Amino acid sequence: MVDDYRAGDVLMLECPFTETVVTEVTRSYVSVRWPWLEVDPQAEHFSWNGLRALPTPEADEWEIFRTEPETSVVRAGDTCRVGIPATVVHVHAVCHFDPPQVTGMLPRPAAYLDLLRQGDAYDPDLEDQAYALDPAGGEPIRIELLFRPYAFLEPGDEVADRNGRAWRFDAAWDWHAFDDGHAGSPAWPLALLSRNGEPTPEEVATVARATAVGSHAEALEQWTGLTHVQPTAHQQ
Repeated sequence: MVDDYRAGDVLMLECPFTETVVTEVTRSYVSVRWPWLEVDPQAEHFSWNGLRALPTPEADEWEIFRTEPETSVVRAGDTCRVGIPATVVHVHAVCHFDPPQVTGMLPRPAAYLDLLRQGDAYDPDLEDQAYALDPAGGEPIRIELLFRPYAFLEPGDEVADRNGRAWRFDAAWDWHAFDDGHAGSPAWPLALLSRNGEPTPEEVATVARATAVGSHAEALEQWTGLTHVQPTAHQQ
């Protein structure tokens, strides 16, 4: 379920390699028959031919799916396998569609995870930097949550830190202090003040227990170690 993911999550992706056929090869792309999705017969203004174009090294384009043998050596008519080797990514954003998006393929995606690869920090000036993945799509992708920073908080939570400063938690590295002091991050331990109103004693205890040891810097260091992304100014 897409509600199981949120921005900042670090994921491991894998998809079993499945046999298929190469239908066309160009300098930049290799087209293969996609072995999992179906054509959407009721899609208007969208027509899918059952093929998927995967970039060659010359395309300089990130694609999570790979072919075996590699796209650089296959030829039209060859039999190959397509899948995803173990790949670590992090979630930049979660996008929802209501009703599900019409793409010409089935199943129709109700949401996408916008993914960034290891070493890539989000750059608003780059178009199509993130890879859109339907976590409930037809491909048999195994998605493992490796790390979720501040997993004990929910977006919109309000907390007080060790120094008595009140903060609102919006996302993994998106904190807003309620005072007019300098920006930054809260000093652990944290006390949960609000979660859609008055938090339950159990919720308060969970946050207190989770932040009794450690720090924001340690959480960021663990995330950075997995994503290979250097923290930006607002993350420190």
